[in-house]
Amino acid sequence: MLVFVLRVAFALLCVHATRSALCPAGCECSEAAHTVKCVSKDLQDIPTGIPAYTRNLFITGNHIRRIGPECFKGLDNVTTLSLSNNRISEVESHTFSSLRNLRSLDLSSNQLVLIHPEAFTMHNHTLRELNFSRALYNHSSVTNLATALRWSSLDTLLGLDLSSNGLIFLPPHMFFHMSSLRRLHLANNSIVAITNETLLGLEHLEELDLSHNALKTFNKEGLMELERIPKAKLHLGQNPYTCTCGIESFITLLNTSWDRVVDVEHLVCVFPVELRNISLLLVRKMVLGCHHVEESNNLALQTSYVFLGIVLGFVGLMFLFVLYLNRKGIKKRIYEMRDTCREMWEGYHYRYEIDSDPRLSQLSTSADV
Repeated sequence: MLVFVLRVAFALLCVHATRSALCPAGCECSEAAHTVKCVSKDLQDIPTGIPAYTRNLFITGNHIRRIGPECFKGLDNVTTLSLSNNRISEVESHTFSSLRNLRSLDLSSNQLVLIHPEAFTMHNHTLRELNFSRALYNHSSVTNLATALRWSSLDTLLGLDLSSNGLIFLPPHMFFHMSSLRRLHLANNSIVAITNETLLGLEHLEELDLSHNALKTFNKEGLMELERIPKAKLHLGQNPYTCTCGIESFITLLNTSWDRVVDVEHLVCVFPVELRNISLLLVRKMVLGCHHVEESNNLALQTSYVFLGIVLGFVGLMFLFVLYLNRKGIKKRIYEMRDTCREMWEGYHYRYEIDSDPRLSQLSTSADV
């Protein structure tokens, strides 16, 4: 009996050792859940020996600086990959190309600086969700990311999160190759304006979050960009809107398409002080007042032009009337000027004939003597 118990214990120990050998050091593996977690283990690199059955891979809270294509070889079954909070600063070319079934990629809370233009090139077009929240280290990384998004095959991407990155501007055509994108999160940045062709290629977008930014209004270009995404629900709250005459077009949009703005009731004026915390929907009269002043100025200008035309017309009539009263004197003056010009012309002609004939010239000289 004792021998049998020892054999069972030895067998269980061997099974446990075998399973432990299949799981990398510093990670927790669950074959039943197809999940591997390597969380806060001070890892310097992506661990090797990750089981091939893995579908959900979580490597977070470590000290990994660089990731490349060799890090994920043999992981064809991975659909969810989380690499958040790892201090990653460099993403090499084709890093995720071996993940043939990847659908969700989380790179949030990193320090991305060097992003290769083909970093997110994946030939199977399976990626659906991409998270860069709090992931960009500086403004140059924004340009690198924009280039990578243009070059990479992300035409099937449905959700993109760029929130909390201190973004001031968005490069034009940044999302041009994301024709299937449905959700774009840009909250908690410092975006001051939506410029021309920022949202080009996002005609099918269903949700755009621009809350908690530095938007004071939407100028003509910004409103045109919003017209590119007619199906999208907009989050525009918590921005320092300046309620002066320049915000008129934006308020008109809010009053005509208020159902598109999810948080329209929370859009308030921040400047000027006397309108602070007043809803943008309630300052329409002030905007109409600006419009009325503009119309008054235009009307005054038009009246001035009409008055000037009347004065010039009256002066012209007076001039013609004076000419009519002095028509005889004018006619006499014209005849006198004609006779004078004729006499002068004949004198010049006679002098020319004398100068051209030597004999007449000598005769003229003798006559002078």
